[in-house]
Amino acid sequence: MSTDIPTSAKEAVCLVVPVYNEATVLAQVLHMARAHFPMIVCVNDGSSDNSGDEVRKSGVILVEHAVNLGQGAALQTGIEYALKHTQARYIATFDSDGQHEITDIEKMYALAEEKNLAVVFGSRFLEGKSEAGALKRLVLRFAAWFTARSTGMKVTDAHNGVRLLRRDAASMIHLKQNRMAHASEIVAQIGKTGLPWEEIPVTIAYTDYSKSKGQSLWNSVNILYDLIMG
Repeated sequence: MSTDIPTSAKEAVCLVVPVYNEATVLAQVLHMARAHFPMIVCVNDGSSDNSGDEVRKSGVILVEHAVNLGQGAALQTGIEYALKHTQARYIATFDSDGQHEITDIEKMYALAEEKNLAVVFGSRFLEGKSEAGALKRLVLRFAAWFTARSTGMKVTDAHNGVRLLRRDAASMIHLKQNRMAHASEIVAQIGKTGLPWEEIPVTIAYTDYSKSKGQSLWNSVNILYDLIMG
C-alpha cells in the first residue's frame, strides 16, 4: 500500500469550524479537537468578540471574513480553503460552541472507510431521545421532512452541523444560502451527485452556555424562516 494513503482519521480528516462570537468556549473546543485532528481550519465569520485571537492562540489555521456573512458562507469558505491548501481525504464540519463530540467524527470516518461512503451525516434522532426542547425537535423534524420532500434525500436530521465529506463530495458543494438553509442545501447538492451516503447517530450536548445564548429558540426561528424563504 502506498505510504501516501492516510491510515487513520487523524491523518485523513480536516475539520472545518465556523466561528461567530464563541470566544468564551473556543479555546476549550479547539484544544479538545486538536487532540484528535491536527488539521483544523477555523473561519472567523466577522466576530465582534475576540474569537479570532482565541483561534490564533490555539495554533490552528485561521481564515477571516471581514463582516458576518452567516454559517453557510463560513462553511463554504472553509471547505474551499481545505480543498486548496490541504491534501485531506475527508473534510468534516464541526461547530465551535461545544455541543459536538469530536469522537463522532472518528466514528464517521470509520464508517466511510468501511462502506466506501462519500458522505456521512450526523443525526441526533437515530438513537434514543434527543435533549433538544420540544420546539427545537418539532422544527428539526419538519426541516427533515421538508428536505426529504424537496430533495429526495431521506435524512432524519438535515440541520445537524456534524458531517463528513469525502474530498470528491466536498468539491461538489457550492453553497449559496449563507444562513441556516445551507444545511438543506448541502443535502440537496449531495443528492444530485448520486454519491453513496449514510447517517450515523451523534451526540449533541445542549450546554448551559448554548442555552444562555438562546440558540434553541432562535435557531428554530431561523431555520423556519430560511426554509420558507429559501
